[in-house]
Amino acid sequence: MKPGLFARLNRVGAWMALLFLVLPALIAIPVSLTPKRFLSMPKGDYSWRHFEFLFSSPEWLSSFAQSGIIAVSTAVLATALGTLAAIGLWRVTSKYSEMVRAFLLLPLIIPQIISAMAFYRLLIPLGLLDTYAGLILAHTVLAAPLVLITVSASLANFDPKLEQASRNLGAPAWTTMRRVILPSIRPGVFAGALFAFILSWDEIVVTLFISKFNVYTLPRRMWNGIRENTDPTVAAAAVVLIAVTLGAFAVSAIVSRQRAQTALKED
Repeated sequence: MKPGLFARLNRVGAWMALLFLVLPALIAIPVSLTPKRFLSMPKGDYSWRHFEFLFSSPEWLSSFAQSGIIAVSTAVLATALGTLAAIGLWRVTSKYSEMVRAFLLLPLIIPQIISAMAFYRLLIPLGLLDTYAGLILAHTVLAAPLVLITVSASLANFDPKLEQASRNLGAPAWTTMRRVILPSIRPGVFAGALFAFILSWDEIVVTLFISKFNVYTLPRRMWNGIRENTDPTVAAAAVVLIAVTLGAFAVSAIVSRQRAQTALKED
């Protein structure tokens, strides 16, 4: 098989797999436009009433705000912890570093229901159950491994001689990290922050376990809306979640392309 033909088949297969995963979620778009009061496909008539209710309801707006606060806080903390862990494991090369890396990646391997039970047991004695701090802490633990992976991938392409040159010129360790290492691995840091934000924005399993009444995120409100009734506002909220997620990935792709073009011009 010719290399060009293999590349085209690989590209077609990737698009088919992507469509297979994404298309079922897009059913929420027509359902959100139904004029009826229950979940149904519109038949000729379309209505924006459920979007109007979504953006005028104090309960839904509060859930949007809470999810945004928690997701942004999680992204900041997870990015800081994951980046520092990746740099530390990159600089300390030993037989134990891979063991530590595997341990830090455990939240990605352990089923979320097990993690949710563990967080529940941990947060009760700390008095953090059903609080912003407790949910941000839990989401940070789940999201930090994603940052560790993306930053480690960027560090794999980083030339250690740049760090050595900076240290030989008398720059302190913090200055070297801030002016040499971090700018070079910025794409990985940005990608990790994006993944951390999306994980927290969409997370539901852990949230159901450790939040009750004080913290009511958007996925939790959607879950209760499906369980207690069939309000099409849930579909409208799902469309907003999809739009935010796709928008975040679009921004990431645009920024990555601009940086690649800038790097090519500099070369």
